[in-house]
Amino acid sequence: MRNVRFVLLVVAVLALVSVSLVSAQQTTVRLAGWSSSDAENAALEAMVAAFEEANPDINVELTFAPEYETFMQTGFASGDYPEVFYVDSFRLQDWASAGVLEPYGDQITEPDDIYVSLRDIFTYEEQLYCAPKDFSTLALVYNTDLFEAAGLNAPTNWEEFVAAAEALTSGDVVGLTTGIELPRFLPLLYQNGGAIFAEDGTIGLNSEEAVGAVDAFLSFYTNGFAKSPADLGAGWAGEAFGQGKAAMTIEGNWIIQYLFDQFPDTNWAVAELPVGPAGPATMAFTVCYGVAAAANNANLEASIKLADFLTGPEGAQMVAAGGFGPMPARASAAEAWLTARGEEFAPFVAGGEYSRPWSFPPGFGSFIDAFNNGLNEGVKGNLTAAEVVEQAAEAAQEALEESM
Repeated sequence: MRNVRFVLLVVAVLALVSVSLVSAQQTTVRLAGWSSSDAENAALEAMVAAFEEANPDINVELTFAPEYETFMQTGFASGDYPEVFYVDSFRLQDWASAGVLEPYGDQITEPDDIYVSLRDIFTYEEQLYCAPKDFSTLALVYNTDLFEAAGLNAPTNWEEFVAAAEALTSGDVVGLTTGIELPRFLPLLYQNGGAIFAEDGTIGLNSEEAVGAVDAFLSFYTNGFAKSPADLGAGWAGEAFGQGKAAMTIEGNWIIQYLFDQFPDTNWAVAELPVGPAGPATMAFTVCYGVAAAANNANLEASIKLADFLTGPEGAQMVAAGGFGPMPARASAAEAWLTARGEEFAPFVAGGEYSRPWSFPPGFGSFIDAFNNGLNEGVKGNLTAAEVVEQAAEAAQEALEESM
């Protein structure tokens, strides 16, 4: 009996020693992001668990920071910040120029599988800094009941777009509602052949193409075919559309689950944005997994391994299997996303092939504010399209000069 007890004691001790050794040999990588929907949070937790199972020597501490920007800026200032963290495309150039990111693009698994437009977004000074975790695009969301009653099909070009908005404006319903803001306007700029930056990096906004695009955007409102969500008594365009106050809106794939949950009786469909004179264009809103710069990262190899897993082929398939949130950034996972949700949402995926980045150089917040203010004044009839462009171009030039 004593021998049995002794053997059991030895086994227990060895087990404790084994656990201690494994724990001692583990590398801890801190992963930080902002909290999303319960489904998206759970999906990321599942991805982390899969990574830890495949890499038992790496422990991941996941944090959803409620005040994410403040959380990260505080960490940057102290030099002690998570080894892996979300980087919004809008922040990429700011954070890369600040030296807080380690460019690991040359270590990404099968980078050619990631949409070119998304790789371009996270490229700064000719270096691919990080891999996108997922993305969203803008498409045209339209009320099928209203379209059928009017005998209309989804518009495919600008002329049809305007005609549909006019025909569907009746009584308490307007043809279109959008946020009166730069990200909803930019597709029209690119579709009309305009650009904010010229190929040589100078400001190329002050052009006939830009004026034409602004004029097209404003005309929906000045002609009474569109109203802002606020004017329709709604918090955002998705709400106004779901309430049946607008026949069309320009929104991202985040609207899918919202409409299913909040407005299950609204019948709607999705189409690619109407094509402009210069061709198709939409916006890509995306986030990458940034890795802390080597100088502030004692676990660089493990950090890159985690980021690459989360954004790699396996990670993309797990994103595809999630809820109705963002789409996987890899073309190889697009069909899986559609299979899980329905082929009717293909217009969102299609935009990945020709999307433009929602990204600006450091210091361009003032330009965005100026453009938004100009659009709102234009909608009120206080500024012409040419004046909106002129003022915005001046703000862009000032921001560019200050950043040099």
